[in-house]
This record gives sequence, structure tokens and C-alpha cells, in this order.
Amino acid sequence: MGTSFQLGDLTIHRVIEEESPLFDPLTFFPNLAPEVLEENRHWLEPQAIDPATGKLRLAIQSYVIRTPHHTILVDSCVGNHKPRAQPFWNQKTDDTWERNLAAAGYSVGDIDYVMCTHLHVDHVGWNTRLENGRWVPTFPKARYVFAEREVAHWEAARKETPNPIFEDSVLPILEAGRAELVAADHGIGDHLRLTPTPGHTPGHVAVELGKEEVTAVLTGDLIHSPLQMRYPEISMRADTDQKQSAETRRRFLECHCDTGRLLCTAHFPSPSTGHVTRWGDGFRFMATEA
Repeated sequence: MGTSFQLGDLTIHRVIEEESPLFDPLTFFPNLAPEVLEENRHWLEPQAIDPATGKLRLAIQSYVIRTPHHTILVDSCVGNHKPRAQPFWNQKTDDTWERNLAAAGYSVGDIDYVMCTHLHVDHVGWNTRLENGRWVPTFPKARYVFAEREVAHWEAARKETPNPIFEDSVLPILEAGRAELVAADHGIGDHLRLTPTPGHTPGHVAVELGKEEVTAVLTGDLIHSPLQMRYPEISMRADTDQKQSAETRRRFLECHCDTGRLLCTAHFPSPSTGHVTRWGDGFRFMATEA
């Protein structure tokens, strides 16, 4: 599928901030054996692994869902002007995300809700923007929806270790009174609801779409690469609980395998959307082209 497509009475837009080779697979996935990587390189290249650098090709993107009643943005990428540990995300000043939001037909003033699947660096950045030296909400009329358990986890963690991501991209939303802290099965209208998918973070959620039945699911960081569909036990380095994330991933893929439901992934390379089928003891991602 392209960056914009219809799904019943929903319109879904991918708003891409970046798509490039970013991380070494063996570093990104600590329990990935080098021989398993080599066995699968032939089908991972060139889409999921860049042949020139050997790095994982990842998309950094938001999804905008237009329902009959609301315009909802899910995950807000890295953002600009923010101090970050990763050199390629530190103090960004490009306008790619803003231009792609406009190309989809939206401005920040059109968004009714911002939902974050979790509160990592590449999912909260455009929550806020720098204005006269202060971080202020980017979306002037939006309510920001965070899973209550996720916020509680990071609130507790930052008492032990300073967290600039939380402090510049989440805390200003809380202090402005613009946040709704919700249960992990919260819904907005009758077309969108959260579902708990813990492991990557304790309060991580996926987002189910569809009125009468689930027709699509936004995975967030439940899964980062098609390689993890083939081998759901492969977990990434930032998972707070790697065992739980692997269990959640397999359960999720079993649930959606061969159902016709569309998976809208956060980080798979374009087109990022597709269906799940079986592949031995694992699963295969069948990308859905335009």
C-alpha cells in the first residue's frame, strides 16, 4: 500500500520522518545468532537490510487515522531541536515530517488525538515543539492519550535516572493538562481501541482499528523487523523484558495470522503494511504493495 489508503470507512496515512539504514542487526538484536542472520540475509536484502552497510533499514513514521468522527495521530517520531544520545537523532532541524504531514492533507491543528504506543525516543518527539525556549504541545487542540501504566513506569524510572525524552516530550503535555492517562484497552469512538502488548515496555500497547470487527492493527514496537516474524523469540536491545516481549510477539502473531487483518508496522521498510502467514514454526510478513 502507499502512504495513504482506505480501509472501510477509515483513511490511513503513513507520515514518514525517516527511512534509512540505522542499526547493526547483531547489536540491535542481542540474541540473534550470526549464523541465523546469514541464513536469512538473502530474503532480508535489500528491503529490510541494506546490502551496502549491512544495517537494518528502518522507517521512523507516524500513522494518521481519519475516522468518521476524529483525526488521530499515532506515534510522533523523533522531532526537532531535542538533545538525543543517538548522533543521527540529536538536535534535528529538518522539516521532512512536517512536509509529509502536509502532503497527507493535514496540519497540526487538524489532529484531535495523539496516541503513543509507548514513550520511547522515536515515538514521542513531535508531541512538543520548541517555542521561545520552552517545550509546548505541537498539536494545539489535541488530547494526548497515554497508557497509564506506561507513564507510571517512566515516572518511577526517571527518579533513578534522568530522562530527557520524558522531560521534553511527555512532561510538558502532562503539565499543560492535555494528557489522558488511560487503561490499556481504552477506545476512542467505535473505530479505534488500544490492546496491551507488554514487553518492549511495561505499558506498551498496540492499536486496533475497525468498527464491527478488527480489520487492522498498528503494532508499535511489538516488532521491528520481518526477521522477528520468522523468529518471534528474537528480541531487541531496548526491550525492558525480552522474554515477555517474545511471548507477547508470538501470541500476537498467532492471533492475527491468516485472518486477513492488515498489520501496520512502525518500523518495517516501505510499504510497512501487510499480512501475516505461517512459515514453519514462525511467520512470514506479506507486504501489501500499492
